[in-house]
Amino acid sequence: MAKKKHPKTAEPTPDKIMDLDDPSLYINRELSWLEFNRRVLEEGLDERHPLLERVKFLSIFSSNLDEFFMIRVSGLRRQLAAGTLKTPPDGMTPAEQLAAIRRELLPELDRQLDCWQFDLLPKLKHAGIKILNFNDLKRKQRKLLRRYFEQEIFPVLTPLAFDPGHPFPHISNLSMNLAVVINDPLHGERFARLKVPGTFPRLLPIPSEERAESYQGLGLMEAMSNNFVWLEQVVAANLDILFPGLDIVAAHPFRVTRDADQEIEEDEAADLLATIEESVRMRRFGSAVRLETDLAMPEHVRNTLITNLRLAPYQVYMTDGPIGMADLMQLTGIDRPDLKDRPFPPSVPPSLATEESIFSVIRRHNILLYHPYDSFAPVVDFVREAARDPDVLAIKQTLYRVGPNSPIVAALMKARENGKQVAVLVELKARFDEENNIGWARALERAGVHVVYGLVGLKTHAKICLVVRRERDGIIRYVHMATGNYNGVTARIYTDIGYFTSDPTLGEEASHLFNALTGYSRDNDYGKLLVAPGLMRQHILDRIQREIEHHRKHGDGYLAFKMNQLVDKACIQALYRASQAGVKVELQVRGICCLRPGVPGLSENITVTSIVGRFLEHPRIFYFRNGGGGEILLGSADLMPRNLDRRVEQLFPVEDPDLRDALRDHVLLVHLKDNVQSRRLLRDGSYERVRPQDGEAKLNSQLWMVENRGIWHGEE
Repeated sequence: MAKKKHPKTAEPTPDKIMDLDDPSLYINRELSWLEFNRRVLEEGLDERHPLLERVKFLSIFSSNLDEFFMIRVSGLRRQLAAGTLKTPPDGMTPAEQLAAIRRELLPELDRQLDCWQFDLLPKLKHAGIKILNFNDLKRKQRKLLRRYFEQEIFPVLTPLAFDPGHPFPHISNLSMNLAVVINDPLHGERFARLKVPGTFPRLLPIPSEERAESYQGLGLMEAMSNNFVWLEQVVAANLDILFPGLDIVAAHPFRVTRDADQEIEEDEAADLLATIEESVRMRRFGSAVRLETDLAMPEHVRNTLITNLRLAPYQVYMTDGPIGMADLMQLTGIDRPDLKDRPFPPSVPPSLATEESIFSVIRRHNILLYHPYDSFAPVVDFVREAARDPDVLAIKQTLYRVGPNSPIVAALMKARENGKQVAVLVELKARFDEENNIGWARALERAGVHVVYGLVGLKTHAKICLVVRRERDGIIRYVHMATGNYNGVTARIYTDIGYFTSDPTLGEEASHLFNALTGYSRDNDYGKLLVAPGLMRQHILDRIQREIEHHRKHGDGYLAFKMNQLVDKACIQALYRASQAGVKVELQVRGICCLRPGVPGLSENITVTSIVGRFLEHPRIFYFRNGGGGEILLGSADLMPRNLDRRVEQLFPVEDPDLRDALRDHVLLVHLKDNVQSRRLLRDGSYERVRPQDGEAKLNSQLWMVENRGIWHGEE
């Protein structure tokens, strides 16, 4: 879709293209992120998806925006308040970025609402799933819900008045609220804030009229159907119980988004665990960065909120539909497989589908897993077997986002119970997973596990598990490294690659890395492993330069990178130089991409695509043709300053020729050839759908992976 672009993001002119510091050569990262979220929204608009999958994408679009405002917009607001003069490579000031964000976002919010109200709602109704307004319910249903309100919801509610005797109440982050306008016979019009409790489902199920007849004190969930009403409407319709003797003039829903990117002075923290806990608690009190209201809210009520929240008018977003549409994810829990993607059984490499010890299998050959097409169970089995194997001496592991009821954590605690030496780095600063990780850190410590919280000033984002085992011919190190988290839930919805090896060099380097994480080390160069912070960026730049030299000699230079984000200026400039030298560069960047492809004289040899589909594309794969020998690096790092400078990251080589070729041919190149789910980045920063050429067969890479899962195992 063609859009007006900010002047600072205009295409470069030919007389400037040789200056690689020219701001016009870079796409603004915030606007690039909005383009990514637009692609998420387009999946919700796409009628090829099953109905509840489309609802899921609308929910993800909103939850992505919530995080964007809490982190990125709040950061721009802080820069603006501090008078920051430093600008990103594209040259846009914080004020320009904030204005551009609103300008780009408003039409997308309208598209989302239109899709919900005029497309998905009627189709859900036709499929037997109704989301109704309270006023449209039948009398018996309203009566039943009033009874439920009295018994379950009313005791939880706390109305907070706002008048000379009552200060303006605190509005917590992302909470649903009602601005209640009351007419008091003695004092006239009054304003009260009522928080809609988050302990109840946002969409309350409504029993059918027949079920309502027989409803006698049953819990609402026991009498549920596939008909729903918004919780805030139920609360608003029964405010007379909460404000007896007063005239309820109106009740308008609203929601506040706050700055959730708390600064943590780690070097001054005596107890990092307690400091992180406090920062999580304080997240609810960050400065307000967005106010969402319904369109019908009177101006004087809206101004009351704006004034007391210390917002500017441009930070207000009004809608004629539901606020907080991330809660639509609740509908995906409905048991309607006919309205969802067809499930499939994940594969397991044949060598792991036997009773043989996983260590014997890994000792014999390296193993590659591609989730979710491959099962995550072998990763869990690896840690479980290590926990009970009497020959295993030690287990060391990093944990970033673990998830609830983690079998990995349970296995680590069992290992300690069985007398193993167990050391675990739990990253407490994994944003929005802090509370979960604090809980696991404490549980591991109670089990006697050595728990460390990472390095001061850095997040540990590397994904690695090291098992040290005594065998007849000495100590053997077994290593699992991955592009994604040790999380069995996300392993079913994120695409990620895991790699088992007993390579002695990688095992030794993994030991050095853990020693650096748990002790003290200034070693930056690990050999086979590329580790950040340190020399990772330089190693990437050196390999790009190596490809340029190969191309100058042989004319066959080729780079293919697949990642989540591409922001780092030095890496972008290196890719520009490769293109100028004639190297063919194929990039697949799911989210933010600040590189401009297709600019004459600069990047005409670079193509950038993005896939947004059923699964979240998450692996980082870096392929260098390297004169025909081919080199593949996998790992946790995107080419971003935060990954290369402010995180502990790793990239690792896949040197086994069969697995390397399988990764190149059956994973990387298949995704690059996708002409169904793929979009191509244009040099103005917008994206267009990739369509099959005349006579070209359709290729949906994710569907191809489902239908051909296991082809990359290299065991057939």
